[in-house]
Amino acid sequence: MKLIDINAGSEVFVDSNVFIYHFTGVSGECSDFLNRCERSELIAMTTANVVLEVLHRLMMVEAVRKNLVKPPNVVKKLSKAPQKLKSLNEYFINTEKIHDMGIAIKPLEFETIIKSHMVRLDSGLMVNDSVIIASMKEEGVKLLATSDKAFKKIEEINVCSPEDINL
Repeated sequence: MKLIDINAGSEVFVDSNVFIYHFTGVSGECSDFLNRCERSELIAMTTANVVLEVLHRLMMVEAVRKNLVKPPNVVKKLSKAPQKLKSLNEYFINTEKIHDMGIAIKPLEFETIIKSHMVRLDSGLMVNDSVIIASMKEEGVKLLATSDKAFKKIEEINVCSPEDINL
């Protein structure tokens, strides 16, 4: 399913890559989707751990864009140069905007982390992805906005993806 095909009024969980593609300007479809969320056309939610992932990844992108470090091993290089981290701020300003996009940010409960283990055993998903599925199950949400193909093997959900990612 495409992001643009999500019906108005639908409940949808938003994965980190949708935010990242929007903030980095590589997907107009992700931006359009998030605008629909902001206009309350969709009932969108995410979890605190997804927001942390966005924060982390946007920090890395900003550091590379500002030529503070060069790939590969951006995290390792930045961890050895904390003074460079002090000059980064755009990643935080952008991540703060998630709260204003009409997207509910659900807390991550320890019980959800425990439930995610069963998701991993059943599906073979990585930890963060399994936490997303466990969170969706708890909220009763069936639609997931993501470009991550790993979720396509999960039968209980419908993956809604952008088709215009221009990296």
